Formats: sequence, structure tokens, C-alpha cells
Amino acid sequence: MRHAEVEKFCLSLPAATLVVQWGDSRVYKVGGKVFALLSPITEKPHQLWFKVTEDSFEILTQDPLILQAPYFAKRKWVCITRLGALTAKELKAYLTRSHALVAASLPKKLQAELGLIGA
Repeated sequence: MRHAEVEKFCLSLPAATLVVQWGDSRVYKVGGKVFALLSPITEKPHQLWFKVTEDSFEILTQDPLILQAPYFAKRKWVCITRLGALTAKELKAYLTRSHALVAASLPKKLQAELGLIGA
């Protein structure tokens, strides 16, 4: 996937928002909490960080192009150092799961306000 495709997909997820911060990084949030972070378009190769399950963390970090995300590894985040490290289908599945993991950690009231319960 390309930079713009990742952005379009992340923003297609329920209640997803975009904030540009941390030196022009594209930060995707749900309910104010980060579920993915994409390096600035000017930085190449593009890097993508996202939350994964414990099992996925163990599997993905075996790939030399996928690292434990600095500062986030304790919370089971990975950093894909090149967007081509995963297929588009795989990447979309992981981003969808990251969004769901973060959304599930939100208070139930906020989940309901964002239309996430039952989504």
C-alpha cells in the first residue's frame, strides 16, 4: 500500500480521526487514542506503527522489516519499516484489529457516543 492508501483506509474505520503531530507524522485516533501512526510523506521509506495482539507481536517481530515500536513495544506496538513488508490485505487486517483493540479500551459511554458498540 502507498502512503495515501494507508491514510484513506485508516480514515475509513469507524470514528477514526487524523491529527498531524510529532514532526508532521500522521496520527490516526479513535476516541482520542492513537491506533496507528504513519511517518510524514516526505520521509522515505514510509514507516507505519500500530497496536497488535501479543501473538501477532511475537510473529511480526520475527520479520526483519517489522520492529518493536520504540517507546510503544511494552504495549505491543510494531513498526513496519517499509509499507511493502505486508500485503495490502494483511495490512488492512492489522489496522482494523489495531483500531478495534484501541476502541475496546475506551469507556463504554464513549464507545456508544462514537457508535462503536456493536460495530
